[in-house]
Formats: sequence, C-alpha cells, structure tokens
Amino acid sequence: MNIAIVILNWNGRTLLEEFLPSVVQYSKEAAIYLADNASTDDSVAYVKTSFPEIKIVQNDINGGYAKGYNDALSKIEADIYCLLNSDIEVTKGWLTPIIKTFKSGNDIAAVQPKILDYKKKTHFEYAGAAGGYIDTLGYPYCRGRIFDTIEQDQGQYDDTTTIFWASGACLFIKKQVFEDVGKLDEDFFAHQEEIDLCWRIYHHGYKIIYTGDSTVYHLGGATLDSMNPKKTYLNFRNNLYLLIKNVPGYKVWGLIFMRMVLDGLAGLKFLLERKPLHFVAILKAHISFYRHLGVFLKKRKKLSKSGKYYSFFSVVWQYFILKRKYFNQLKG
Repeated sequence: MNIAIVILNWNGRTLLEEFLPSVVQYSKEAAIYLADNASTDDSVAYVKTSFPEIKIVQNDINGGYAKGYNDALSKIEADIYCLLNSDIEVTKGWLTPIIKTFKSGNDIAAVQPKILDYKKKTHFEYAGAAGGYIDTLGYPYCRGRIFDTIEQDQGQYDDTTTIFWASGACLFIKKQVFEDVGKLDEDFFAHQEEIDLCWRIYHHGYKIIYTGDSTVYHLGGATLDSMNPKKTYLNFRNNLYLLIKNVPGYKVWGLIFMRMVLDGLAGLKFLLERKPLHFVAILKAHISFYRHLGVFLKKRKKLSKSGKYYSFFSVVWQYFILKRKYFNQLKG
C-alpha cells in the first residue's frame, strides 16, 4: 500500500522547523511531499537543505487549501494520499493503524486518526477531534468537540468507528476515490471543503473511518485564528455552500431559510459582544453566497437523487437549550 504524505505550505518555515522532524522520523512507510503554494519566504530552500528526502511539488499560485492540494496531488502517484497540515506533530507508529484500517474493507475511502491539541495535549483539538458529524441544520460537530466545548482525552474515543467527515488537518484518502468523487471544491478556498468532499464520498456509497489507535497533535489556527473575521466569513459562507450543494430534495430551501434566521441571531450575538467586524463578516458571507448561488445550483445537478441527509436531530437545540455539552450526552 503506497502512501504519500502531502504537506501544504505557504510561507511556513517556522512551522516546518517545528513539526517536520516528527513526520520524517515516524513515517518511514510513506513518501513525504511538500506542496508549496508559491511561498515568498525561504521555507522551500530550508526543506531542500534540511530534509533532502522530502520531495517538493511547486504550485504556481497560492490557491488556498483546495486548489493547492488539487494541483499538487495531480502530480503525485500513490494508492493513498495523506493531506497533512504543516502544524501537526505525529507520533511513533501512527501509520500502522491507518494502514490496518484501510485493509479491513474495500469500501473504506478515508480514515482519520485521533487529533489532540498540541498546546494542551490532554485535550482534543477543535478541528476534527475524534471524527466529525453534521446535524439536521447543517452544523458540523465532532466527537470530543461540540461548538466551543472541548473534551479531555480519557480514552473515551479509543475505538475504531464510522464517521461522517474526517478533518482536513489529517485526512487519509484513497487516490482513486479522491478523483472519482471530484476532488476538493476550489470555490470553498479554505474551511469545510473536507466536509464537502466527505459528503460526496458518503453519497457515492463509501465509508469514512476514525481510528483512535493513531494519534497526532494539531497546533491549530496557524493560518487563521478563531478571532479573525475572515475565518468567520469563510465558515458561514462555506457552510451555506455545503448545504446547497449536498442536501438532496426540496428540504434544502427550508434549511437555507432556517440558516438565514440562525445566522442573523449569530450576527446579533456578535454585536452584543462588541465584535462588529464579525457581524459584518456574516453579512459578507451571505452576500457572497447569493452572488454564487447560480454556480452552486449547477453543482447540485450532480447530486444523486438517492442521496440522503445524514442527521435528524439538532445539535444546536441539544447544546444551547438542553445544555448537553458532550458527545456522549447527545440523544437522538
């Protein structure tokens, strides 16, 4: 089983200095690639000098996460790609459970390891934790992280189980499936494009698996931290993209209306918290969504009529109204 670990880089020498050594040390079973998104710093020169065994794939422009990986992966031959953030520390033996999981079933398209917080290694990390799901209103959440509540790792997710989406911070995916389902959607640019990819994988009848036998540590926020209005803009806009593209049938229109109301409430909350730039970011997200609605309606035509909406309960209701803050407290 031929694995290519592909690390997307943009002006990230500091991150590469800190995190590449663990990847090189503990990934002898795989080939390692640096996919550079037209960096202007000396990060590529640093890798060539310090880690000559790492192969360099040079992208012409900084097209964000989606285009960056699409361009780079088109030049890499492997059975399995690992899309690995440049701010992740891997651990000894991390690849062995991943390989074992892929070998356990031909219908397994993607695998995610346990993702813990590099800054607080006893806790799960926001972006992926122990595998992702999506609620009936289209809100993503994870085992180990619901909204801003992060669980401590006490072995409660040391299992191997089916999930709905795997984090783009550390995503293993079969090359053939990646190409068959249409690669990453470059209109997302960054944020939630991996959920869109996983939703399409789900519609094609494949499985996505989490294995708690493999552990990585994610710094998180290396590109945009949670206080950056641009992150708010991308998350709100891309979540609407995600729904219009993947929710089958007429129910999508009621769902979009509900999200307009809920996003409006989220905007008011930002105003009350004296965060006007985040309020403006939500407005801009909706304007951008409506401007690109025609493009995404065309993409909807590729959605299988037999596609199913994954979840039938609201994590928003359970979290904010019923005060169920942890995954094992959710009902339904």
